Order: sequence, then C-alpha cells, then structure tokens
Amino acid sequence: MVISKIFAIIIFVIMFLAIVTEIFERHIVTLVSGLMTIIVVFGICMHSMDAIIRTINIKSLATLEFWYGGGESSGINWATIIFIAGMTVMVEGMGHAGFFDWLCLKIAKLVKYNTVALLICFMIMSAVLSMFIDSITVIMFLAAVTITLAHTLKFDPVPIILAEIFCANLGGSATMCGDPPNIIIGTALGYTFFDFLSNTGVIVGICLVFTILYFFFVMRKPLKASEKERPADIEYPKAEDAIKTKKGFYSSVVVFAIVVSLLVTHSITELTVATIGVIAIILTSIAMVFAFDFATLKDIFKKVDYKTLLFFVGLFVVVSGLEETGCLEAIAGLIAKISGGNAFVMIAIIIWLSAICSAFVDNIPFAATMVPVIQAMAETTGVPLANLAWTLALGTDIGGSATPIGASANVVGTSLATKSGHPVTWGKYCKYNAPATIIVITICTISLFVRYF
Repeated sequence: MVISKIFAIIIFVIMFLAIVTEIFERHIVTLVSGLMTIIVVFGICMHSMDAIIRTINIKSLATLEFWYGGGESSGINWATIIFIAGMTVMVEGMGHAGFFDWLCLKIAKLVKYNTVALLICFMIMSAVLSMFIDSITVIMFLAAVTITLAHTLKFDPVPIILAEIFCANLGGSATMCGDPPNIIIGTALGYTFFDFLSNTGVIVGICLVFTILYFFFVMRKPLKASEKERPADIEYPKAEDAIKTKKGFYSSVVVFAIVVSLLVTHSITELTVATIGVIAIILTSIAMVFAFDFATLKDIFKKVDYKTLLFFVGLFVVVSGLEETGCLEAIAGLIAKISGGNAFVMIAIIIWLSAICSAFVDNIPFAATMVPVIQAMAETTGVPLANLAWTLALGTDIGGSATPIGASANVVGTSLATKSGHPVTWGKYCKYNAPATIIVITICTISLFVRYF
C-alpha cells in the first residue's frame, strides 16, 4: 500500500509540474497521467480491478440517479463533463447569434461611452454573467468588445480588462455553474445552484462592492487621462449591427432563460446537472437549425473545447489514484492535526492555502484534489462539510485572480490584450489584481467566521 501511495503522489506531482510549465498540451498531460495511474497504481501496485471500475465510473451513466435525483460521485465525474459540454454549446450559440456583442454595445451607449462608467458597468456585467456562464467564455467576448471600443474611443483597454478578469473569477464563485472548481465541488458533494447562491453568493455580493470601489479609485485616473485623447467626430458602433438575425437572437435568449431556470430550480425538479447539460445541447441545436441552418450547428459543435473535456477525464483519474491509496485522507488528517480541530483555524488554512496555490497553479486540479480532502476532514473533525465546501470554492476561485496564470480566464484576457497591441506584463497585472485578491480573500475569511461560527 505504501508503494501505491508513492507512485500515486509521483504521478500527481509530475502531472502538476507539466501543467504549470505548459511544455505539452494539458489534456495530453492529464490523459497520460491518468493512464499511468490505472496501469501502475491500480494495476501493478494494488492489483485492484475494483479500483479501476470505480474510477472509470462508466456504469453511473446507466443509473437513474445520474440523471434524476443525484448524489455524490467518485472517480471520473461524468456529470461535470456533460454539464460543461452543454453550457459550452449553449454559449457558442448565443455568441453566434450576436447576443454578447449586442449587450456590451448597448450598455456602452447607455453610459454615453464614458470610460469610468464603462469600467463599473463592465465589472458588474462580468460578475453577473460569470454566475451563469463559464468565466473563460465571459472574458473572451467581454475583453474582445472592450478592445474594439478602446480602439474606437481611444482609451487604454488594459485597466478595464484586468478589472473584468477579477470580477469574472469573483462572480464565478457565487454559483455552482460559474467556475469549473464550483462545478466539481457541487457535482461531487451534491450541492445545488441555490445552495451556492445562498452561501458563497452572499459573500461574493459583499466582496463585489469593495472590488468596485477598489478598481474605481485605482483605475479612474488613467482612464480619464486616455479619454481626453478621444476625437470629437467618432462614429460610435451600433448595438443593433451585432445581431445577425432576430430569429437567432431571440431563440438563443429563450434557450438561456430555460437553462438558467432549470439550474435555479434543480433542487426542486431533482434534474441533475448532467440532464440540464443535455437539455442545453438539445435546445441550442433546435434553436440554431431553426434560426440558421445545419451548417451553423456543425460549426458550433466544432468550436466546443473538447480538449478541456478530455483534460477533466484524465484529471479525475489521477485524483482517484490519490483517493484510492489513502493519500488524500492523510492530507486531511495533517490539516486537522495542525489546526488542532479548531474550526476557525481550519477555515483559515483552507481558504488561504487554496488562494495561494490557485494563484500559481491551475485551480481546477487543485479543487478536484481538495474535494475528497475536505470530505475526510468533515468526517474526522465534525466540522460541517458545507462550511468547508464554501471555503474551498471561494479560495480557489478568487485566489486564481492574483497572477496572470492563476486561472484560465486570466490567460485568455491578457492574451487578447497583448494580441491587440496592449501587452500585460506580470508586474502590471500583479500591481492591480494581487492587492485586490488579498483584500477580497480577507473579507471572505471574516465573512465565513461571522456567518458560520
């Protein structure tokens, strides 16, 4: 058993380093690591076919509980993968219909293209949209529109993009479907959209107020200065021009409303996130064929990030290796020992450890690793599992904002800015977003103490 633990840890560490260094594509890294876990850890070391079956977890797809009612999951979390696929297809459909560009341009016109007002509105929009849509997708279209407006209105887009990135990660921590770590936590532990919204969502609402104030005072001077260079004869872009067809626009909005309603009520309907993901795919497919044609639907499915889905498959297998060998239970025991069973110390360790680690490594594998850890901690210490889950979600989601590589949304946003001729260095990024991360994590820590203890 000791040998199996050693190999499970070695494979995990090598996988983590390979992901961070980005020498190979991350889905290849996790798939190879997952295969090595099955062969070396489960096969050669443990001689356990049961461990392999539990990890592959394919039989869960044939059970009623997977689609209706739900429950905790082990091994490959197929519900997470199906849900992310469904949301991605839906968002691609909305983007093709022009919904996101229309929304951004409409808001810009409402605030009369004032850059400071744009900063505040786009921050709020980034946070709110990230509650329902993956933060990576939100930043992809929001940063692109910001850059277009910046070129037209002659202002530096970097301050607004940095604020959008931070708010996307912050807003994503408010609900179960906002950030991949929350999807992992929610599906693994059986928490609903409303469970997150009524717990992490309340804390995020408080943090958003302080975040807006922080970026307003830090960014207002450079934005106002760049605004003075704006020519008087600018032709402002029209929001209506972003809509490809009204039929496509309205049908994609209807699909979005239905899916969000299902997410909000799935604790009542008992439809699992896997079922909702499939519904999102079916409804989007119908809407795209109805508004456009089959060729458009084919293009939308081509744009789905299948590499990310494969990344999750390999990741879950490697984490199962740590779980099956007892490594995660040992880590939980160590944290419990350090904290002396004190709930306050335990919460502080989890949120700050999560935040610091997520600032430098991908928060998705970290969250997947920590879920069984907090389960073991709750069992051994008596601290409510839900409290540890909300702490983990806030730490991983928000902590990733501190550096340019802490979350995928950061990489996407800064890359778009650089490609448009506005490079974002590590120093420039951390100058603004690292202090904001420290402030918000501190507020989260205090809020957790006040609310749950």
